[in-house]
Amino acid sequence: MITSLVNIGYLVGALAFVLGLRRLSSPDTARKGNLLALAGMLIAIVASLVAPIEGSAGNFAWIAGGITMGALVGWIASRKVKMTDMPQMVSIFNGLGGACAALLGIVELQSFYAGTTAMTEGPLSVVLMATLIGAVSFTGSLLAYAKLQGLINDNTLALPKHNLLNIALLIVTLSLGVYLVTSGPEAGLTIGMIFLALSLVYGFSFVIPIGGADMPVVISLLNSFTGLSAAAAGLIYGNTIMLVGGILVGASGTILTVLMCQAMNRSLLNVLIGGFGGPGKSKEASGDQNIREISISDSGIQLFYSSSVVFVPGYGLAVAQAQKVVKELDDLLEQNGVEVRYAIHPVAGRMPGHMNVLLAEADVPYPKLLDLDEANDFIRQADLVVVIGANDVVNPAALDDPGSPIYGMPVLEVWRAKSVVVMKRSMGPGYAGIQNPLFFHERTKMLFGDAKASLQKLVSEVKAL
Repeated sequence: MITSLVNIGYLVGALAFVLGLRRLSSPDTARKGNLLALAGMLIAIVASLVAPIEGSAGNFAWIAGGITMGALVGWIASRKVKMTDMPQMVSIFNGLGGACAALLGIVELQSFYAGTTAMTEGPLSVVLMATLIGAVSFTGSLLAYAKLQGLINDNTLALPKHNLLNIALLIVTLSLGVYLVTSGPEAGLTIGMIFLALSLVYGFSFVIPIGGADMPVVISLLNSFTGLSAAAAGLIYGNTIMLVGGILVGASGTILTVLMCQAMNRSLLNVLIGGFGGPGKSKEASGDQNIREISISDSGIQLFYSSSVVFVPGYGLAVAQAQKVVKELDDLLEQNGVEVRYAIHPVAGRMPGHMNVLLAEADVPYPKLLDLDEANDFIRQADLVVVIGANDVVNPAALDDPGSPIYGMPVLEVWRAKSVVVMKRSMGPGYAGIQNPLFFHERTKMLFGDAKASLQKLVSEVKAL
């Protein structure tokens, strides 16, 4: 009877995961989707606690303590984290999930080599897979966090021919795993610990050569790794809900990774070894390289008398926490009959969907957010495009400079609008570390200053007209 109730709980929990994931596809239903998935997880935890497991007596105090501590840390972190630091938090959470799977794998290896648990080659392979993928996700996510936080520069730890080093390290690690499977208990726990150490080192080494501008793809990929490690842990313990949850996370992360690579017009292999944003041989600048500045007053007038305006949000908008001011300006322009849209590049910001989340926080209607193709069509007939903190995703070099590191990446073609205003603090390059010819384009004017302060001034100017 108890077993049947547990299985029903797992089924209900899994169904809640699927429905919650489906609701996350739209900002309008994302909050309810999160709550639904939370309810599913709660049901799954309760079902797991009441499941009859041999030797589990007396562990409930430890389980309750872990749940309480984890919930408290997660609650405080999510409440205090800034929107600009959200990618870092996602990286840390990914890494902790991988660490859990790796720890479970090590516990099983210890029991196996101590002779208390018997495993054939199949289960042992699953344990080693969970250990490998979990360890790679853990250390890889830690390094991704360090890069996003600015603690480590992209090329600080990179060695000559680093990608060849990664391939060699992966081959050695996998070969050691094959040895552990074929040797059985005779291999010993020491060899298992060496396998773990190599897996942890490979996680670091795997992320080292990847350029900072590729971090959205890396975060998505590491997220899928965490899901796969959780699925492997589910196989180890025969836990249906861990298996289903891990598969959902792994599959969604993989699909998102593929979609983002397609949006960048690059293969996943190219992302992992290409070092997007690394040194390139761009063509020499030619022609008029003078920038044209515009005042707040002139920008306000241009906004007020335009018939259609496109805002292009970037990481600078997140840094300035200016999304609500943009929405206020949007409302004023709409009241004046101006058609306002937002052009969203798939890899804008520092994680998948960063700009969508940012604008949803400001209650920007989802239909106003245009994806790459829709945005480029709308831009061609727009009177004005306002670029707020974006850089690499609006760089014309991606289309006309074969020597540029970002050549071939689809970008928002803002220069095709009648006029462009770029809001930036300075003329510094973007995350890819390259100059943007858009700043010198004949249709572009620069509005320097903090994005939030400048937008607040523009709101005042538009109100006064």
